[in-house]
Amino acid sequence: MEYRKLGNTDLMLSAITYGSFAIGGTMWGGTEKKEAREAIIAAIDYGVTTLDTAPFYGLGLSEELIAGAIQQMDRSKIQILTKFGMVWDGSNNSKGDYMFDVEHQRKNYSVYKYASKANVIKEAEESLKRLKTDYIDLLQLHWADSTTPIDETMEALQLLIDQGKIRAAGVSNYNELQMLEANKSINLASNQVPYSMLQRQIEATIIPAALENNIGIIAYSPLERGLLSGKFFKGDSLKYSDHRNGYFAQFDLSGIKQFLEKIEPIAIEKGISLSQLVLKWTTLQPGITIVLAGARNKEQAISNAQSVDVTLTKAELNLINEELARLA
Repeated sequence: MEYRKLGNTDLMLSAITYGSFAIGGTMWGGTEKKEAREAIIAAIDYGVTTLDTAPFYGLGLSEELIAGAIQQMDRSKIQILTKFGMVWDGSNNSKGDYMFDVEHQRKNYSVYKYASKANVIKEAEESLKRLKTDYIDLLQLHWADSTTPIDETMEALQLLIDQGKIRAAGVSNYNELQMLEANKSINLASNQVPYSMLQRQIEATIIPAALENNIGIIAYSPLERGLLSGKFFKGDSLKYSDHRNGYFAQFDLSGIKQFLEKIEPIAIEKGISLSQLVLKWTTLQPGITIVLAGARNKEQAISNAQSVDVTLTKAELNLINEELARLA
């Protein structure tokens, strides 16, 4: 495994980080707790030291699963990244930006983006309890909340740093202007944003701004929620409640299938999967600090971790980029 420094912090994170959105089950057609626990442990066994989660993932379940999996491990060797700002419990009294309604365990919840100072502190305490830890390595605002001034949110995060409850503060899904505004109020560690072969918009403004200000970039959805693994072009199906049934519709599926067929010979020659090839490519892109890769079972977790060991020649990278240019 490769380890990388996050922005201006002293955090050293694994280049492939375990992403835990799917194991929460919400929007993913449910979860298998035993398999999720095995996936977390397998990832750590293969060198992944960094686990990314959020209260919204399973409405607390993802954080609880991580806590259970690492309970007997040396906490100092594991970095826990979690978030705040997606409120579903009604404690915000309907303040904040309404996002959507979500079904979880046969109940419907209204979800709001909410990042007031009081809510930041409330959610941090709740996460600490679910995670069964006395500190969080990186606490991130999940989505921008237009109803709360950025400096108010950052003030709360600084307070948590000063109290020793978090080691560093980050944001997620911020544009470059929001990111730079936040950086005026706090030593901003990172911005977690979507980035993949199919979505490279952050290369235009966010990555240059992050590099100039030494802010880490945490890339999520590098496999586009499994689409770039190629398995859905080979017969895999989704449960009716899986959000990907609609999510995949935004893409040119025929073009993506052809693209994957063009680059698959590289994977075959190396004896690796398409997923591993795509993850390795992502870790090599300028400005990307770490890459989140979700896994619902230990086989996926091991495969993701081992992608770091893949070696790509300049010629192979050129071929991939040329095919990507045609896809665009």
